[in-house]
Amino acid sequence: MHRRRGAAALISIGCLFILAALTLGGYNLWDDYRAGQSVSGILDRMPVRKPPVSDTMPDYMPDYILNPYMEMPTEEIDGYLYVGKVTIPALGLELPVMDTWDYERMRIAPCRYVGTAYLPGFVICGHNYTSHFGRLKNLSPGDSVLFTDMAGNDFSYEVAAVETLAPTAVKEMKSSKWDLTLFSCTIGGEARVTVRCRQIRTPDESGR
Repeated sequence: MHRRRGAAALISIGCLFILAALTLGGYNLWDDYRAGQSVSGILDRMPVRKPPVSDTMPDYMPDYILNPYMEMPTEEIDGYLYVGKVTIPALGLELPVMDTWDYERMRIAPCRYVGTAYLPGFVICGHNYTSHFGRLKNLSPGDSVLFTDMAGNDFSYEVAAVETLAPTAVKEMKSSKWDLTLFSCTIGGEARVTVRCRQIRTPDESGR
């Protein structure tokens, strides 16, 4: 009798664990879907700007080339500031990028971790949602990445390396050796999937 009760208790406990796992899995899927819908709505409301056409203004030069230390322009959407958007064709992603990061903001969209698109050492962090940066590990050297700032300036990059860093490797993450770095936590947060990119510069940019 005692054995039967013990077995029944173990089965009940096992069922509770399974139910908890299913509930957590369902919540994670819903949260990922919510995050994807959130960024789509933000992109729809981002102002579309383009620098003056070079044919009509042959001597035009973007402000960031004249002053690469300038602050990146921002736009406010739903009370948050954004510096632009990042596009990763190999992953089918186009995502808005917030001006500053914290864990609350990262649940909405990827965020600038440090730096600027106008100088080497620009770092963008994102949550490991599938609809955000959760698939960075699938990128390969040679894949393209595009960042567009709020003034409409495009910055083209090529993936140079995909690394795994420890959460404590802050100095390495901020390295200005790379023009652009994208990173996200692994499941459980034990490490950081880190994508290093080099900028593909135009003749004007190369001469700055």
